[in-house]
Amino acid sequence: MNPRERRAARHQPPTPEAGTGTGAGAKAGTGAGAGADHRPRRRKVPITVEQVVDTALGVIADEGYEALTMRRLAGALDTGPASLYAHVVNKADLDELLIGRLCAALVLPEPDPAAWREQIRGVCVQIRDQYLRYPGISRAALAMAPTDLETMRVSEGMLAVLLAGGVAPQAAAWAIDALLLYVAGYCLELSVLKQRKVDDETEWVVDTAELRRRLRALPAETFPHTIRYASELTAGEGHDRFDFTLNLMIDGLAHR
Repeated sequence: MNPRERRAARHQPPTPEAGTGTGAGAKAGTGAGAGADHRPRRRKVPITVEQVVDTALGVIADEGYEALTMRRLAGALDTGPASLYAHVVNKADLDELLIGRLCAALVLPEPDPAAWREQIRGVCVQIRDQYLRYPGISRAALAMAPTDLETMRVSEGMLAVLLAGGVAPQAAAWAIDALLLYVAGYCLELSVLKQRKVDDETEWVVDTAELRRRLRALPAETFPHTIRYASELTAGEGHDRFDFTLNLMIDGLAHR
């Protein structure tokens, strides 16, 4: 099975033919990607799709998602960039594999009508923690069509929890989209802030005391409320704001 066929198979219900993942690895050494590398192959053992994903996650963990290019990944695998295309179609295909791997690690609860709020919150926290292990990787999840079977497993589990809690089907469907979008955006913002801290000139952006001082120094006639509530505007530590927003969204569903 070539990369395009394998990618298409991930978006289809499992079949006996598509149930195994050995086809791509077996053909990796004879594909067009290997022949397109016009220098001696440095790697003696053929790589697999699993190794590609493992290595990509390692690069992201160490250097951030923005550092992950096909060339950088090929270097980490000790092979040529063209050889990767015997295993993945393109960067979008790699993104699907990466998010699918993270989704596969999530533990989904058995829906409990009495605890549905805690359950849906728990799933979102798991996703957040997975994204934060790999800085910036949530960018790969944005605007991704949720048809990969691993990502669909998560959507199915979240839908089951919300429906068990009495949330109407349409509201549940849109709520899942909103929750996943918020979690991805939150994690992406944290990765951007972390990168900015590397630059001393922008350290004030994430320094609460300095930000509060700047707010209070604004012209009082133009920003009376901002000055008065500077402490509230800059309050919160750790994931306080994440928890607040998540609870706000979930409680809103309950009130509906």
